[in-house]
Amino acid sequence: MIALLLLACAACSAPVRPLPEPEATEALSPWRGRLVRAALTEWRAWGELVVDGWPEALPRPADPDNYTRILDYWSSTPEGPAVASRLRNTHDSMMLALLEATPPGAPPPQPSISLWAYPAWSAAFVSAVLQRAGVPPSVFPAAAAHAWYIDRLLSEAAWNPSGAAFLPHDPAGYAPAPGDLLCADRSRLPLLHWQDRLAEAGQFRPLHCDIVVAAGGGLVQAVGGNVLDATVLRRFPADSRGHVLPPPFDKPPFFLVFENRLDRMP
Repeated sequence: MIALLLLACAACSAPVRPLPEPEATEALSPWRGRLVRAALTEWRAWGELVVDGWPEALPRPADPDNYTRILDYWSSTPEGPAVASRLRNTHDSMMLALLEATPPGAPPPQPSISLWAYPAWSAAFVSAVLQRAGVPPSVFPAAAAHAWYIDRLLSEAAWNPSGAAFLPHDPAGYAPAPGDLLCADRSRLPLLHWQDRLAEAGQFRPLHCDIVVAAGGGLVQAVGGNVLDATVLRRFPADSRGHVLPPPFDKPPFFLVFENRLDRMP
């Protein structure tokens, strides 16, 4: 255990950053490249926030103006228009109150971005990124919760493993690559293996997936939404084979990596 922690600390301290476009994607297959570019575009729009592992706070606050991007993410999901309408009404009411309390000539302060963290928008973020990368909804169904699209992808893989656009793997036995999805279980009693999800398909579970944008050098780097209320690139430690290491005991464990096989689509 001590050796594992030392390896994790060494990896997280490595001065590694995702490569800028087009270098980050020129060596990738077309569909992997599209997904990585779409994820990095959103990450850059949020100010290129980078964290190591599972910090308690961001290196700097997220810009409240990115509230409009959260609305855009919601618009990509079937449930999104109603959620976006509620958030917009709340935002407009708060801005009106702030404007009335602001001295003449002074700009009203923006509400904190953390006010829009509920309902959680991380699945809407993933859905939006895949849509912007051009992935058809018949292949990746947009959803307001990770559990719903995970169930669909697992079902497709079980029905047609050779032709599935996303193939599930155990994180302990598969090295994530750019364009893959890395998923963790945030529930109080997390799943031990992705196959355990098959027995409860259709039931809500608080899951979270990030989009892998770079791997190597003892790290798996992934972009996710609603991470500390922002779109953030997280650097996770990996072993010598590129397998992501287990998180600390008090953090959501990784239980699934979806291998991106979109390039096999007709």
